[in-house]
Amino acid sequence: MKLIVGSRGSKLAIKQTEIVLNLIKEKFPDIEFEIKKIKTKGDKIRDAPLAKIGGKGIFVKEIDEALLRGEIDFAVHSMKDVPSEMHEELELVAVPKREEKIDVLISRNGEKIDELREGAVIGTSSIRRRAMILSYRGDLEVRNLRGNLDTRLKKLFSGEYDAIVVAKAGLVRLNLTHYITQELDPNVFLPSVGQGAIAVVCRKDFEHKDVLKAIEDRNTRIEISAERKLLETLRAGCQVPFGVYTWINGDEIAMKVAILSQDGKKRFEFYESEKTDRAEELGRKIAEKILNSEASELLPK
Repeated sequence: MKLIVGSRGSKLAIKQTEIVLNLIKEKFPDIEFEIKKIKTKGDKIRDAPLAKIGGKGIFVKEIDEALLRGEIDFAVHSMKDVPSEMHEELELVAVPKREEKIDVLISRNGEKIDELREGAVIGTSSIRRRAMILSYRGDLEVRNLRGNLDTRLKKLFSGEYDAIVVAKAGLVRLNLTHYITQELDPNVFLPSVGQGAIAVVCRKDFEHKDVLKAIEDRNTRIEISAERKLLETLRAGCQVPFGVYTWINGDEIAMKVAILSQDGKKRFEFYESEKTDRAEELGRKIAEKILNSEASELLPK
């Protein structure tokens, strides 16, 4: 049997796809795969901030359309790129074990975030990271930085930026962790929904779902269910700076959420916990708590 998988063409996207295929091959060694690279809107527009070209599915829409047309059998996405509300014919069929979800700082001269000079230039394409950096150190200058990891590192070391903030997961997967200057505290610099996780998506009527479901990781699914329900209930999209940090301890899942103003001057934090079998209820509960608080003024009307 041969299956065709759709993926973006970046080094990281292909690496994540290879991770998924290797996990499947461990259980089904006779299956063959073909990777079909598909360019998305997010790949085509590289000079504008993500929030401005944003909208749902900027890095997945074209791939999911190929899936719906039957051109590919399944898709591999970065979980953080998958909208909380998916097309009715598609299913988030498997969630492999999550990589570390934290953000990290890479600085040109080895300074940690507290050691950077006043006015130092930090690069990021994320409004969440921008707001959290400014909330922590309002004296820093945050500038837009798009592109794959190689591009971002090149711009950093050419002197355009003093430091950049990126997800640790991508550096781990591409064997670039030697660049990390500092791991940022996830209780202060909260990750995005789904950060560090991979999404395997197929049509609901796909006849070989069992092959994909075989690589599911239970704890990752529990965390992702809570985070995506939070996102769905808040309807915050990519226009509001907010982060979520979830962790599992025994049979309990805990969630911390921070919502910020664009300039980082306003910051609201929330915390709740639930039993792991009520993960979606946890996401819904903390979202409703936010919607009934002062923080709701920062959400889109």
